[in-house]
Amino acid sequence: MRQIHTTLSIATRGQSLCECTSDIAEWIAQSGINAGLLTVFCQHTSASLLINENAAREVPGDLLRWLDRAVPEGKHYAHDDEGPDDMPAHIKSMLTGNSLTIPVIAGRMALGTWQGIFLAEHRAMPHRRRVVLHLLGE
Repeated sequence: MRQIHTTLSIATRGQSLCECTSDIAEWIAQSGINAGLLTVFCQHTSASLLINENAAREVPGDLLRWLDRAVPEGKHYAHDDEGPDDMPAHIKSMLTGNSLTIPVIAGRMALGTWQGIFLAEHRAMPHRRRVVLHLLGE
């Protein structure tokens, strides 16, 4: 049994979904671990991780618009230290989650045909986000 880890740095362009599936898959392929369990963890409270459709171009926009309707800005949140998108970003992150657990089988993530891994940037301004990958296996 071995375990390895690394940290990805993902540049966002403001509120968006940034697919990072291929970066993670490449790291796993280079790891030499054939079977195991991958944990993907976002080190931020205003960004999150999700697995969703990665084939249809419309999906990211639809997801972001739904989150904006569910958690709108301008609702007079008490916490607005970094602007009107600050607290809504924290709520969106809470709803979508900060970690994923994915089986690795035959040296590849056991994702479904249309599934991809996305970093969800919930803030309006661009950021550089850190995502920790931890792989335990053999």
